[in-house]
Amino acid sequence: MASSLERKSHPKINHVEPGDEITREEEEESFYYAMQLVGSSVLSISLQSAIELGVFDIIDKEGLGAKLSSSGIAAKIGTKNSEAPMMMDRILRLLTSHSVLHCSLVAANEDENEGGSLGPLMALDQDKVFMKSRSQLKAAVVEGGIPFNKVHGMHAFEYPCLDPRFNQVFNTAMFNHTTIVTKKLLHIYKGLEDKNLTQLVDVGGGLGVWNMFASVPSGDAIFMKWILHDWSDEHCLKLLKNCYKAIPDNGKVIVVEALLPAMPETS
Repeated sequence: MASSLERKSHPKINHVEPGDEITREEEEESFYYAMQLVGSSVLSISLQSAIELGVFDIIDKEGLGAKLSSSGIAAKIGTKNSEAPMMMDRILRLLTSHSVLHCSLVAANEDENEGGSLGPLMALDQDKVFMKSRSQLKAAVVEGGIPFNKVHGMHAFEYPCLDPRFNQVFNTAMFNHTTIVTKKLLHIYKGLEDKNLTQLVDVGGGLGVWNMFASVPSGDAIFMKWILHDWSDEHCLKLLKNCYKAIPDNGKVIVVEALLPAMPETS
């Protein structure tokens, strides 16, 4: 006896008969649902990881009404991984989107403990990896080249891959500095409040992996903090052209940099 199987559609999507036209909204909804199915295993893995890390026990001990940040939970876990707060935030966001946890926004003045610190940036600046390269400043002027490359045989952005200790020092410094600068930026710059801005692309920052000189992911706006000053005029021009291609006609490129005066000033 033969049997047949009928493919079921997503509950939110009407069944489509052969020859029927599919609207753009229906096509997009089907795509998003398919993406959820592709990544469906991530939820169970994240939930299991949260259980093994004791996340729910930590929240339970704080009692009803307590507010715990991802950084606070990571600190109670006792990890030495500087990226733990960021990774924990991603897990918590996923669990919240599936109603496992509840999330609420906290005003900046209620979040002073997570304001960031310049201590890690100073630790990076004074780290032996950088200090060794500064001994080659004179040689770089006379012979040419970059001091860091002369000492370590590679670019400063390549070196962290080979030195886990320095990699952690570097990323901790960048995380803290970005936290401070971004909070100040949001008080001054109101361009991010544009209702038409739904997708912001962070280019060259954090732990993302991409060759920004080949292409830049598309979005309504592109954000670059402390990126352009690291590269030559030619590289900057190429990068900015890629940014231009990646944004719509009404898009914007937001650049955060420290500007030097034309004439040095005493302080």
